[in-house]
Amino acid sequence: MRSLDEAAIWNEGVPGVDVPGYDRTGIRTGIVHIGVGGFHRAHLAMYVDSLLIAGEAREWGICGVGVLPGDARMRDVLRAQEGLYTLVRKEPDGSLAPRVVGSLVDYLFAPDDPEAVIERIAHADTRIVSLTITEGGYAIDQKTGEFDPEFPGVRDETSAFGLVVEALARRRDRGTGPLTIMSCDNMQGNGDAARRVFTGVAQLRDPELGAWVADRVSFPNSMVDRITPATADSDREALAERFGLRDGWPVVCEPFTQWVLEDDFAAGRPEFERVDVQVVDDVVPYEFMKLRLLNATHQALGYLGYLAGHRYVHEVAQDPVFARFLRGYMDDEATPTLRPVPGIDLDGYKDTLIERFANPGVADTLMRINYGSSDRISIFLLPVVREQLAAGGPVQRAAAVVAGWCRYAEGTDEQGAPIEQQDRLAEELTALALRERDEPLAFLRHPAVFGDLADDERFATAFRGALESLYARGAAATVADLA
Repeated sequence: MRSLDEAAIWNEGVPGVDVPGYDRTGIRTGIVHIGVGGFHRAHLAMYVDSLLIAGEAREWGICGVGVLPGDARMRDVLRAQEGLYTLVRKEPDGSLAPRVVGSLVDYLFAPDDPEAVIERIAHADTRIVSLTITEGGYAIDQKTGEFDPEFPGVRDETSAFGLVVEALARRRDRGTGPLTIMSCDNMQGNGDAARRVFTGVAQLRDPELGAWVADRVSFPNSMVDRITPATADSDREALAERFGLRDGWPVVCEPFTQWVLEDDFAAGRPEFERVDVQVVDDVVPYEFMKLRLLNATHQALGYLGYLAGHRYVHEVAQDPVFARFLRGYMDDEATPTLRPVPGIDLDGYKDTLIERFANPGVADTLMRINYGSSDRISIFLLPVVREQLAAGGPVQRAAAVVAGWCRYAEGTDEQGAPIEQQDRLAEELTALALRERDEPLAFLRHPAVFGDLADDERFATAFRGALESLYARGAAATVADLA
């Protein structure tokens, strides 16, 4: 059994496991990444690793940063493994393709030493700060789309925002110069959102600093795509049993990966295009495509699929009735809201999505994609609804998805088993969902999530019709009517 130790891995290798052969000594930290989770390690860190394998980007090593107490485990695992981890690609036939990744050259845990994090970001070698802090982690008012100075923790000096803004202040005062803040979160206009928040936090501290950040720091938008389910104990066991490799926290992912990145960097960047990143002038068409097709369709299958008795994404996508329902949503409701997407065959893209969802090797859970429902529905699905309502287009399937969420938010499935609610608004949304049976549209009247959608007669009627069907006949029959 091999442990994930650099000397052992680099010198002796592991049969069946791809090991990068580059010398990690002397790699400089050019990127500080906040929020080191599975997606980051399956995406940005993998792309940088590919550049290092090609003999490029030795000034672009990554220092990971954890800011939450729960990140202590990641700190311990990565330190024990010298920053190395295994990325395991899960093929549809059940085979595994493991790869050791070496681009994460350091890890700092902010609760241990916030000063170390600030100084690392303030260092002249650091030219990009990247983020995966989840869609709901940005201090954005969902109604106005603007920075929310009352967002919980936004004024905390040890939050991601506080740490970065302090480092930016030091860079300005020392003449080190600006850097790029690169959001890799799943949200439309992620760079624009990051700009509003970091500029807003800087202005709260010092209006002149806020002006400097707005003028000098770059915030490129990006579209990121790779399904990365949570690592299970069975993934660790499979790696050990099949390959003789012990890894405290491997990452599992699907074969597909895509990254579309706006070319807007204040202090240089790696040559990402060398490893198949699409570096473009305008990310917006790609963002709309991914968020409104992949992410919104994840929401479409998540709640209704769970209520119908499924527990994994592939189970839902392999159900012919659900597959027709999902494709109908994509074709009739989401696609009309998209802009032309250069170089993309939309029909082929949608075919690929269903195939990706149906991959049993990934074993992505519905609970994972249902996490943070209020943020994900607001970002992925409701913009489609609003555009279709304005254009007089169909909204029946989207209304059924929202009805499915309402029924799911009651907290029990169709057999009466409890459903754990994992949402920052869970308590109030569950209360509204339980009132919905006797007080129609109570759920839709949550203003922070739905705005004034309850007042739109066409959507409200479709929502109530789908919900009455869910109450009376269940999710499978409701979906079959709309497939």
